[in-house]
Amino acid sequence: MSDMITFLKPDFEFDDDRGWLRQLCHEGWTQVNLSYTKKNIFRGGHLHRENREAFYIVQGKIDITLEKDGKTENLIVTENSFFAIEKGVKHTFKHLEETLMLAMYDKGVENENGQRDIWTE
Repeated sequence: MSDMITFLKPDFEFDDDRGWLRQLCHEGWTQVNLSYTKKNIFRGGHLHRENREAFYIVQGKIDITLEKDGKTENLIVTENSFFAIEKGVKHTFKHLEETLMLAMYDKGVENENGQRDIWTE
């Protein structure tokens, strides 16, 4: 597998006649965001120098472009995909469908000095 992205498994999964529960994590992440994006919109185009960022696709489909050290990879992720993008990897998402997505950072993007760990280089 790539050194730019890691596919993850939930810490705990439970299914019964009422539905299901997915515990994505119980420690190790400090910032959690939920986003909704319309079809054919691009997001990202940046990297994080200090953060590993994990995503869970609740609903939708995304074409991801990953770039690091002159290497580029593309892949498509869909509903229920759970993955982490490693530090220093530029990531750009093209939303192929309306998408509801959870994002988690291991440190958080806002530093105490006001600098944000979001870089376009």
